[in-house]
Amino acid sequence: MAARRLLLVIALVAACLPAVASTAAGAADATVVVNAKAGLATVPDTAIGANHAIWDSQLGTNAVNDLLGDAGVRMMRYPGGSYGDIYHWKDHTAPGGYVAPNTDFDTFMAGVRRAQAQPIVIANYGTGTPQEAADWVRHANLTKGYGVKYWEIGNELYGNGHYGANWEADNHPDKSPAGYARETVAFAQAMKAVDPTIKVGAVLTTPANWPDAVVGTGDAASWNQTVLSIAGPYVDFVIVHWYPSGSTTAQVLASADQVPDMMYLLRQQISRYAGADADRLGVAMTEVNTNYGRNTQPGALFAAEAYTSLLENGVFNVDWWNVHNGPGKASTVGGQPDFDDFGLLSSGGCTQEGPCEPTLNTPFAPYHALKMLSLFARPGDQLIRAGSGDPSVRAHAARRPNGDLAVLLVNSDESNSRTVSIEYAGYTPSSAAPTVHTFTNGASGVVTSTDGSAVSQTLPPFSLTTIVLHPSGHAKLPAAPGQPTGSTTDRTATITWPSVPGAVKYEVHRQLGTTSEQWGETPGTSFTAGNLNPGSRYTVNVLARDAAGALSWSSPPLTVTTGTPAQSACRVRLTNTTDWSSGFIGAVDITNTGSQPIADWTLTFSWPTGLQQVSSGWNATWAQTGRTVTVTGSTRIEPNSTVGTGFVGSYTGPNIPPAAFTLNGTLCSKESG
Repeated sequence: MAARRLLLVIALVAACLPAVASTAAGAADATVVVNAKAGLATVPDTAIGANHAIWDSQLGTNAVNDLLGDAGVRMMRYPGGSYGDIYHWKDHTAPGGYVAPNTDFDTFMAGVRRAQAQPIVIANYGTGTPQEAADWVRHANLTKGYGVKYWEIGNELYGNGHYGANWEADNHPDKSPAGYARETVAFAQAMKAVDPTIKVGAVLTTPANWPDAVVGTGDAASWNQTVLSIAGPYVDFVIVHWYPSGSTTAQVLASADQVPDMMYLLRQQISRYAGADADRLGVAMTEVNTNYGRNTQPGALFAAEAYTSLLENGVFNVDWWNVHNGPGKASTVGGQPDFDDFGLLSSGGCTQEGPCEPTLNTPFAPYHALKMLSLFARPGDQLIRAGSGDPSVRAHAARRPNGDLAVLLVNSDESNSRTVSIEYAGYTPSSAAPTVHTFTNGASGVVTSTDGSAVSQTLPPFSLTTIVLHPSGHAKLPAAPGQPTGSTTDRTATITWPSVPGAVKYEVHRQLGTTSEQWGETPGTSFTAGNLNPGSRYTVNVLARDAAGALSWSSPPLTVTTGTPAQSACRVRLTNTTDWSSGFIGAVDITNTGSQPIADWTLTFSWPTGLQQVSSGWNATWAQTGRTVTVTGSTRIEPNSTVGTGFVGSYTGPNIPPAAFTLNGTLCSKESG
């Protein structure tokens, strides 16, 4: 009987699994899974961007702007990083810096229009004034009619010397985060008084990047907490920069694995500190690049992985640094000449050692990666979950409004091709040959063909491949539900969403990697899931089904985190007392809220990421295995009394605090630190 019951369970589970298409077993080196039920963010028209700089004499040329337009660059940043804090637009000067001819704002805007892009402009915070910025808005949008929507208030102002490092110009007497935040409010108010339709952005630090979580001398809190608390209600988006490091292709690509936690922590900071309706604030990654293989295939693979990962996690704009930059040190990477040049295009210069770059404006490999991204994900597409069981193969997918599906495949193996089988959940591709776009190591451009099939592709070594598929049918689908909202207890999550005309029921799915676990279905617009794990993060989507059985695209994702009991026999408070952006000192207070004393005790918790580690501790014995930390103590805890312990922790990624603590097997309530 037990065996028959087991077989029945297996059969029922198999019947509930989504239909997939696949190649014959053993025919592939790796399997890629694409799950159309696990929706991520929708691609905005501001997604793919690049930085322009006023020291670049090619900024306004037709050749450069045609190249950018052809690559699908739809956002151009001006006037160039730290130059934003010394540039005066009225007389086109940047005291202390070089300004190339024909790089003024009107010339820049002519290039933006030629490329069919839109601008994002850095208002001069460092050596400018709110009035100067407001006058720029007036010139751009009222006098010239350019319709410049996005304006940043300065660039990397945390580098103004307040924390010790001093690369950013800042003439304000108060260089603290509070000083920047107060002035940002004045900038935003002056600029919006001229044009209320503009969007204004404030500078933040990227989680796990200096000076994230550092509290400067005389400050009450970190840069992000302070700026969000003061300026959050007055701005529309936040600006972060990211330059991950690595010495191999694998290390560079692995940095993108931190993006979900990085953006989760940033969103948590925004929600916690930016005031009412904080979720309206967008996130723009206005500078990104890498330190390895900048001009060769590692840079291209990183660009594809970084842009896609950031967009999947809701970033509305990603800008490569830079269009032109100039050579650094020459080397050979992946068999190709690399010049350590931050640029998308060659500057045509020579290194100090002698080797010279290709002819001016020759595209480097990351340029072709942006071209590939524009072929993969278009504005209005919904990014969906995809993944691979092979660490050398990375996968992303995008569903298009016309029903087509695009799959981006990254083969990071420098020497070997990979044959992959591709399985689909919630989508059935037609049997027609797909359109295949490929960029290989050392190639001069993206090549288009109709090789392979929807379920099998051979990926060249060290390559980017995008396949574009058509659906097997064109049945009319109900509209996708809008953005869900949620609330949690320690063991439940209640999900609510807008109604969809024609829908007879809704399905709620939890994302588990590339798999969707259906939590349940309901004819209403709210669902409560029970028996969840306390202190755990869950990402869910809602799908609508009509009377004919057709299933909609998935809603945007919602991530909720369950809490801890409101009442328990114990309460724990974890406080980050000192942080240096790669490690911190944590203080843990354990309160006995029960009626009996606690003699010997064991406290356990788990880090949310695998990049957090306890180095040492005091007033108890600290140990860590995997992500789980065990703290044992013998100090007697009387009812209504508290004992304290502490530790030194390190992190090499986002330092997300643990969400649940257990004392002698009892789940404690958690007090915010």
